[in-house]
Amino acid sequence: MGTIYYGGSATPIDIEDRALAHLKVVIATKLRRGESFTVSWTHPEGHPGGRTTLWLHPSIPLRFTFSDPEPPELSREWLEELANSAHSSGGIVLVPGQVDGGPIEIAAAAD
Repeated sequence: MGTIYYGGSATPIDIEDRALAHLKVVIATKLRRGESFTVSWTHPEGHPGGRTTLWLHPSIPLRFTFSDPEPPELSREWLEELANSAHSSGGIVLVPGQVDGGPIEIAAAAD
């Protein structure tokens, strides 16, 4: 299970390592270009109910940590889906498996 530390928040965000590796590539690409966007998810079982949305901006500190020392193999198709959703008005929407380590899927964002 990987972790995102965003801004001054003391609350880490746990995301499955493979999903986080893909997300990191898309986030780094967007932020390198100076583009802001959102990432949203529904809270996984065992956590307080609800959902979270982060507004990602190049000026806000961001750190990724991974439990596995070796980077996973990346899927070009998944990277393209995440990048396309990051460009949409709905931003990236992670599905429960991406946050809690279950099956990996991508949610289509509405434009």
